[in-house]
Amino acid sequence: MNNLKQNISKRISGTFVTFVKYNLKVVFGNKFVYFLGASLIFYLLVTSINLFASDSISVQGVYYQLMFPAFLLIFFPTSYGIQNDEDARILEILFGIPNYRYKIWLFRLAISFFIVFWFVFLMASLSSVLLINVPKWEMTLRLMIPVLFIGMMGFFFSTIVKNGNGTAVVVVIIGLIAWFTMAFLGNNAWNLFLNPFELPNDMSEAVWANIVIKHIRTWSIISVIAGLWGLLNLQNREKFIK
Repeated sequence: MNNLKQNISKRISGTFVTFVKYNLKVVFGNKFVYFLGASLIFYLLVTSINLFASDSISVQGVYYQLMFPAFLLIFFPTSYGIQNDEDARILEILFGIPNYRYKIWLFRLAISFFIVFWFVFLMASLSSVLLINVPKWEMTLRLMIPVLFIGMMGFFFSTIVKNGNGTAVVVVIIGLIAWFTMAFLGNNAWNLFLNPFELPNDMSEAVWANIVIKHIRTWSIISVIAGLWGLLNLQNREKFIK
């Protein structure tokens, strides 16, 4: 009886591992290595500049330093997801089984954000060793708010545009608009790139903490809505299968 349970457990675990590997290959295959390489090169380049710069680096600076590499990491698996399915010729399979596509894409999104989280944590840990002592866990969790938004926007528009390059253009435009509006929004919670570690001189810590909490809540809700909307778009089978 125990041997039977062990065999069943091994088969289930083996099937799950195979399932994870296959989806990782589809989501993170092909061009992802270029985005990964670009993010690492950017991080190492900026870190090297800061190491030899005369000005001292701050925790606020590390936050912005890690933001761009994090965006690059989440950019590919979410923006090019639908196109990767089409290139791998598995769209028919995803739409052939009822509700299968929702489960698959929720699983893929979870994997994507999980992997990006640990990459960001690794970079935060390196920054803590090379540059300045930073709160690694808090830094990573704070950064995941804008990363979550960019990732969900990528997924949402990929279900509309259905082309990786077209989706990438749309997401980049959204990111640039958000970046240019930083000067007008300032310390407003609607500023996507609000730096939670940069306490304004003319503001109390209590007020600033409320703004940061509102910022997290606002962009988390927007991101979840975008993700759910993207899943709803997957209901239209004819839109994807031609």
